[in-house]
Amino acid sequence: MGSRKSFRTKAIVLDRTVLGEHDLILTLLAQTGEQLRAIAKGVRKARSKLSARCDFFCESDFLVYEGKKLDIISDAASIDPHRGLVASPEKISAAAALCELAALTSFEESADPFLYPILSRALKALEQACDREHLDLVVAAYAFKVLAHGGWRPELGECTVCGDGDPLFISIGAGGLVCGSCAPTLPDAEAVSPTQIAWLRSCIALTFDELLSAGIDPGMALFLLGMAHGWAAARLSVRLKALEFSLRL
Repeated sequence: MGSRKSFRTKAIVLDRTVLGEHDLILTLLAQTGEQLRAIAKGVRKARSKLSARCDFFCESDFLVYEGKKLDIISDAASIDPHRGLVASPEKISAAAALCELAALTSFEESADPFLYPILSRALKALEQACDREHLDLVVAAYAFKVLAHGGWRPELGECTVCGDGDPLFISIGAGGLVCGSCAPTLPDAEAVSPTQIAWLRSCIALTFDELLSAGIDPGMALFLLGMAHGWAAARLSVRLKALEFSLRL
């Protein structure tokens, strides 16, 4: 992207950093799946036309010019502000967790057409979610789907250590399900029920529409969110502050 003098791109605002008195540095997920950092000049001024289109979680069509160090946003047209996400602290927290993961799984000058539409759909799913359980489910599903796409799919069919076909435990360190014989050798192995295993598989296999229409109890949703947090933190080797906050909320 940086080689072009100017270009338009649809993008989702993942993060914002204050720059001086009136400007912001935006971290964006572009429609190509590339991560883009650009300066939105004057966006913090009271009458800025860009302000509402550069808010957290917003999808906008940006006009970007090449800068010396960072590109510069000169105009933006709103596509979907995702206003439903500000309806509650729980939805804001869930959306922040999605954008945190999106920022960690996208890269500058590295296109991946999978990343933009799945984040856009997941943000819309959070708006549509009618309770806390489905918020947790959407965040967990997004984490597992994006990480599986990136090559970090958990083994949810057989024992990841010996290949036994009847695993009853899960180990994040080992990479997925493990059997009763291998579990004692793994310090992080914990027992899981067939229902929990089925839900873990569903997080990857089902669409967001299917997940939103599925009945799930609070305990199961919290289990899935905790597993998603552990899996993502281990695979990305980072502390996921927004996702941790969602777990505590």
